[in-house]
Amino acid sequence: MSTLASIPSPSFNSIDIGPISLNIYGLAIAVGVVAGVWLFGRRLEERGAGTQDDASSIAIWAVLAGVIGARLYHVATDWERFENNYADIPKLWEGGLGIPGGLLFGIPVGLYMAKERGIPFATAATCAAPAIPLAQAIGRWGNYFNQELYGRPTDLPWALEIDADHLVENPATGELFAVGTTFHPTFLYESLWSLATVFVLLYIDRRWRPRGGSLMGLYLAFYGLGRFWVEGLRVDPADDVGPFRWNQWVALGAIAGGLALFFVLRRRPEPDPVVDFDVDDEFLLDEAGDRPTVGDDSDRSEDAGGGNAGGEADDDEAEEAEDESAGVADDEHQR
Repeated sequence: MSTLASIPSPSFNSIDIGPISLNIYGLAIAVGVVAGVWLFGRRLEERGAGTQDDASSIAIWAVLAGVIGARLYHVATDWERFENNYADIPKLWEGGLGIPGGLLFGIPVGLYMAKERGIPFATAATCAAPAIPLAQAIGRWGNYFNQELYGRPTDLPWALEIDADHLVENPATGELFAVGTTFHPTFLYESLWSLATVFVLLYIDRRWRPRGGSLMGLYLAFYGLGRFWVEGLRVDPADDVGPFRWNQWVALGAIAGGLALFFVLRRRPEPDPVVDFDVDDEFLLDEAGDRPTVGDDSDRSEDAGGGNAGGEADDDEAEEAEDESAGVADDEHQR
């Protein structure tokens, strides 16, 4: 299949820095995680609910759980590859992370860790919703460098070239695709879809402020919709269940579950962030009366001195008033 233009296959999938070799698949995932954590932390700070340090601490556990879940999902859905070769299970650098498993493990762990740091569920879910697809949009480029998970043959101008070592079997014939065949760049489709999801969710959040963490439900629905479409284009081996691939059924579940979550959570108000203050600190209200600030020692001393002086003056005035009342009573008695 000849095309006038195409996306060339990469000639490398690692970067060597001295004795260290960095796999680009893992590097893409790492860069995506950093970008996602940055956006999560920025949104926490905008709401006064947390800091970048909070986001980083939460992400450590959420990402760890997500990677474990993603790998387990991939192994479970491609068990024939690992059944007699358990040593390949931990080889993450060779590819093989299932996003549905990562979401299933990573999101609950992240929300739990946020709660442990005093960040309400609704706030954490709302802040994380656009951060997750940002990480996905960048991480998907790892599939490009691994030359994997591409779509059906096409001669579109943006068709993807795949070298001979990474060609898979044609599901229609059972034989390898011919050398020179170009394919749908499904990694690019999903990357662009995820990036569009980021901007759509940010716009929805700014325009309508959905409550209760329901923005997370919208993310899951958008993810499922895009994944259903992209999965239908792919030609890599997968289990078919009825008319769809297994991952397409999972995507439909994400759409249904995300929409249900959206409509349930949107009825819950988003609570104010919980901020822990030290009991030894003295907080004074500002002029607006709605923001706590810390008074320094000199202010406290002046306030304390002014309070004592005012109290002594009030006592003197009270004694004078009692003397005047007694005098009036004596005059009336004499009359």
